[in-house]
Amino acid sequence: MSETRAWGFTDDRGTAVEAVRAPVRVAAYVRAGAALLDLGVTPVAVYGSGHDGDVLDPVKAGRLEAAGVPYLGAGRALDEARLGASRPELIVDVTYDGKSAYAVDEGVAERVGAPVVALSVGNELTLGAIIGRFGELAAALGGSGSGSGGRGVSGSGAPAAEAAESLVSAEAVLRDVAARVDVSVLALSGAGAGQVHLARPQAWPELARLAELGVRLVDPGPGPGANWLTADWERVAALAPGLVLYDSRANAVVPTGTAAGGRVAPWNPETPPSAEAYAAFFLELAEALRA
Repeated sequence: MSETRAWGFTDDRGTAVEAVRAPVRVAAYVRAGAALLDLGVTPVAVYGSGHDGDVLDPVKAGRLEAAGVPYLGAGRALDEARLGASRPELIVDVTYDGKSAYAVDEGVAERVGAPVVALSVGNELTLGAIIGRFGELAAALGGSGSGSGGRGVSGSGAPAAEAAESLVSAEAVLRDVAARVDVSVLALSGAGAGQVHLARPQAWPELARLAELGVRLVDPGPGPGANWLTADWERVAALAPGLVLYDSRANAVVPTGTAAGGRVAPWNPETPPSAEAYAAFFLELAEALRA
């Protein structure tokens, strides 16, 4: 790196971004922005994906709304003029395939003059590695790993060491509960009265981690689809899960207890990749398994 390029970061596509100083004004995809906020970096704006609507999905938002971070729309409805007016020096997105940014059109990013970094949230990395990569980016952007003490920091997150300890503690609680109960768990995303997408556990880093912790996840069985098997609700009944983890995002249909077979608990497939957020999810799941 040259002397005039004092800051740099290589994303999970292998794309290297360099600047004369660490970017201060960061725009981000909602999921990435919520994680950065947990890690001490407050975005100047966030945007959604093609699955999102005109307003910020509160399930995906984390503390973004409370921090006053503006939402600029999603997909083709992204307000490019407002994005440009926010004067981003960097745009942070995610990637599922290690090749392309998931939610932002890189042509839009180019027109507003901001480079894009995309961090992997796909199953080629473990959940721990995903959380670690977001921590590395936050540290590179001057975040303290907490909600205080860094540039553009909100004052609401937990210190990095405390958050990491909370995740370790939550995993221990969940491991203990999973060992004591005999409950099969099926993760799914409702698509309507006649259709449901059933998650393949090993395709999702957080579900794979749950399995490592002893949660008895149900595989939906053979059929097309790498991440989801699309089926009807009768398939759910046939699998007879003891607990259904349902996709709680705004674009998904919340199942009734009857359709899901009884016990249900929320699951956000786009939980912010921070130790703090996953610790909360694991503790919530432990309570659901105990019920």
